[in-house]
Amino acid sequence: MTTATQNHSASHEVPQFAVAGVFLEGLAAQDFTRLDDALTADSALRALLPRGFKEWTGADVIAGQFARWFGDTEDFELVEATVGDVAGRLHLHWRLRLRAARLGNGWFTVEQQAYADTTDSGRIARLDLLCTGYRREHDDD
Repeated sequence: MTTATQNHSASHEVPQFAVAGVFLEGLAAQDFTRLDDALTADSALRALLPRGFKEWTGADVIAGQFARWFGDTEDFELVEATVGDVAGRLHLHWRLRLRAARLGNGWFTVEQQAYADTTDSGRIARLDLLCTGYRREHDDD
């Protein structure tokens, strides 16, 4: 039998977990200025969305994109969120439920997975995101 030992030396950077809380709290409250505060001024977002690959640069631009995705809703709730570490990258996962006239009648669920690089100052410099798109929930009526 072979056993593996953990090397606890600083072989990789440790992500700043506090920034994940700031980011997710801002998202849950639809406070997109708080999202902006979690990002470096020159942060980059790369996203694989149902309509294809997109990129944005700049904290205000990225926060604005989240506002377009998740703002202007009649109802909005953060259903689930998790934070972790994958080899020095911050891992964020969230699932949202929302109702918005722009999407049509009824409730929609959307889930996103993101991997982030954080800075020593505790902000997100790069965010790589995968999105399910808005998935209509079925009514049981």
